[in-house]
Amino acid sequence: MPPLQGYFLQGKLLRLAQAFLIVAPAFILFGYNQAGVGPLATLQSWVHLFPQIDTVNTTGALKATNSTSKGAVIASYQIGALIGALSCTFLGDWLGRRKTIFLGGVFTILGQVLQTASWGLIQFTVGRIILGLGIGQLSVAVPVWQSECTSAKHRGQHVVVDGICICLGYTLCNWIDFGLTKTEGTLQWRVPLAISIFFSVVLLAAVFLLPESPRWLVRVNRIDEATVSLARYKGVAVDDEQVRTEVAGIEASLEVSAGSASLMEMFSKHDEERLLYRFCLCIALQTVQQLCGGNLISVYASTIFQENLHMSASLSKILASCAMTWKFLCSFIAFFAIDRLGRRVVFMLSGAGMCLCMLGLAVTNSFPAAQQASSIASAVFIFLFNSFYPIGFLGGNFLYCTEVAPVRLRVAMAAISTANHWLWNFVVVMITPVALETIGFRY
Repeated sequence: MPPLQGYFLQGKLLRLAQAFLIVAPAFILFGYNQAGVGPLATLQSWVHLFPQIDTVNTTGALKATNSTSKGAVIASYQIGALIGALSCTFLGDWLGRRKTIFLGGVFTILGQVLQTASWGLIQFTVGRIILGLGIGQLSVAVPVWQSECTSAKHRGQHVVVDGICICLGYTLCNWIDFGLTKTEGTLQWRVPLAISIFFSVVLLAAVFLLPESPRWLVRVNRIDEATVSLARYKGVAVDDEQVRTEVAGIEASLEVSAGSASLMEMFSKHDEERLLYRFCLCIALQTVQQLCGGNLISVYASTIFQENLHMSASLSKILASCAMTWKFLCSFIAFFAIDRLGRRVVFMLSGAGMCLCMLGLAVTNSFPAAQQASSIASAVFIFLFNSFYPIGFLGGNFLYCTEVAPVRLRVAMAAISTANHWLWNFVVVMITPVALETIGFRY
């Protein structure tokens, strides 16, 4: 069959546009803003403007208090993201995927502008919360949209791109922060925070150039639009047999589940689909993904190198940037492994490797700071950890949660499991400055 007439973006070109214009900006924003404040928190221009969270020039009880405040300010982003993710339980099916993504992009711009223009801690914190609200919505809506527009054969690779882009965001953030360390005044941290606005603008400009999810269109009984949308994603004519067959299959699956799209089905005595088991898997996976230590190292890498391994500020920033770059490069392993080895195998390989690295990191950190060899070994284990983490637990977790959920509950289950991800993300980011200050390597 010839391709659909009248549309420039269709088939492979459309899928590439979705990846580069929507997925990449959304998840670069995710990683960039999650790591964004960590490297900045040790700058003198930063702590002079926000002395309430200064852990560089303080000691004793004041430093402990400031560590708690620092954790709360940085973690306010996660609170916003949690609320944003939960909002998708109703927004995702009410507005559709594209409008939800657009709304998330609007919130990210508002939050970024407030952060960049901040002259007080309250304004900065409000900006973090609004930014998090948008990122939370994007972290739910984008993977669901991807999974609904991609064939099962390539779905793993397409959604794992999310993790690659998160790593790219971490990497860009650390190198940009390092590149501006010699800049005078508050431009040291205002410029890095402002740069991420570019990705939000790209997202907002492009989202309505791409077709809506065919599954959502069928769900709201817009069958003709769903047929055109699916034909564009496949790069074939509207009357192609595979398009008609797939649309009919979506209709049939929604008819079977009509009138029963409620999470309360999980607690039914007749839960033949094992919905509660699937839901618990999603919750457990997102919880473990946060408690394994990956977010700790991504956000506080420069702090760990400088304050816990007692390296110079410049060397700490270089090593943190290199660690994030290595993490980005290793994330491509997941792209090639996720569909070849399967989801469970990459999760097990990734988990086993991270476990051994954390064990090594705890041992090497227990030695006195004067022993340079132990500091070098600790840095090596951080790099090794960043080799294993993105293989399974950076992108694969979002993919798995969309795949195990039935169509009628996909958005709700993805939203709640992702909100759980942000909840534990908040816990980790909140307690890490205090834990590093009080119990050190034992944390």
